[in-house]
Amino acid sequence: MTAPVIAIDGPSASGKGTVAERVARALGFHYLDSGALYRLVALAAQRGGIALDDVPGLARTAGAMQIEFREGRAWLSGEDVSEALRAEAVGVAASRVAAAPEVRACLLDRQRGFRAPPGLVADGRDMGSVVFPDAALKVFLTAGVEIRAQRRHKQLMEKGMYAKMPDVVEELRQRDDRDMKRTVAPLKHYPDAVFLDTTAISVDEAVASVLAEWRNRSGK
Repeated sequence: MTAPVIAIDGPSASGKGTVAERVARALGFHYLDSGALYRLVALAAQRGGIALDDVPGLARTAGAMQIEFREGRAWLSGEDVSEALRAEAVGVAASRVAAAPEVRACLLDRQRGFRAPPGLVADGRDMGSVVFPDAALKVFLTAGVEIRAQRRHKQLMEKGMYAKMPDVVEELRQRDDRDMKRTVAPLKHYPDAVFLDTTAISVDEAVASVLAEWRNRSGK
């Protein structure tokens, strides 16, 4: 049988990555952070001098880059780039890269390649709608933009990166707008996805909610 997939989609800074990783750990499933793939493309493009509006160049980069994930770390051409991927500039560039249909097409098979027994938890923006449309459980995880901005601001400050809260809010609004209005795989809540708003609940509660839904559906 095909390994089951739990697809968790949602906007930036909604907490989907943390929730997805913890759900995967609890179930002993593999974990896919699809956003890391787009950050890798953005980083590889930056290092290769590829402009973000050079879509053919970005697609070639996506198809040719040598990547590996080991023990929670990301490797690009044999170099551990885990810290570089967390840079805010790389995240902003990744949002633009992800809007290119050619890049998304190049990464589709790579993402599906993470599906393996005993199962996979994948987070992103189109995991349930495009990459794994047959996912056993689809979750759309979100939170109010102000709450998401607070979370992102805290992350930036912990990294020693100064940021003004109004700027963080505006950046998130722009990312949401790009993600929701792109022509291919736009970010939105599909009817077959469980809607989970984390504005007023903790990470522990969100994880528990996803696990309860999974156990209810799988009988495990």
